[in-house]
Amino acid sequence: MPSGRATKPGDVVTAMDGTTIQVDNTDAEGRLILADALCYSDTFAPAHVIDAATLTGAMAVALGGECVGTYSSDDGLWRVLESAGYATGDRLWRMPLFAEYGDLLKSRTADVNNISGGPFGGSVTAAKFLERFVKCESWAHLDIAGVMDSTDSSSYLPKGMSGRPTRTIVEALRSLSR
Repeated sequence: MPSGRATKPGDVVTAMDGTTIQVDNTDAEGRLILADALCYSDTFAPAHVIDAATLTGAMAVALGGECVGTYSSDDGLWRVLESAGYATGDRLWRMPLFAEYGDLLKSRTADVNNISGGPFGGSVTAAKFLERFVKCESWAHLDIAGVMDSTDSSSYLPKGMSGRPTRTIVEALRSLSR
């Protein structure tokens, strides 16, 4: 540990909205920061919230580098994102947000755990974790772990960091602003 004040497994932290979070995996610190960013976004009363993060290696395992795993609480926003993906050549694949996955984040010492209690559903449980911090009814999370860099399998991008799905988000925002 870098110091005695460093976060360690079992610690409980409090998010911006007052939700207590049991930290069982200190490597899942990005979702703690993103949770506060999502809480902060709600202070602006947005019509839509779209976040993108290299949240889980599980998404890279599930979908590889060919498409963005997308979680959305709103069918209309999903359709806009999917259409934007087709227009920009960035494929998106909608993933489930079933309530049962949220049950995997139960904690005995806090409102929620920062990881699931088991080895399965890593990406969806991470998305369910984030969903707890979004008040906006039109939300989408894009897990870009698999598409953050290009390999030989991508026909239109050079090797290296890709910037995906920036073009898709810009196109979606264009559509939503019309």
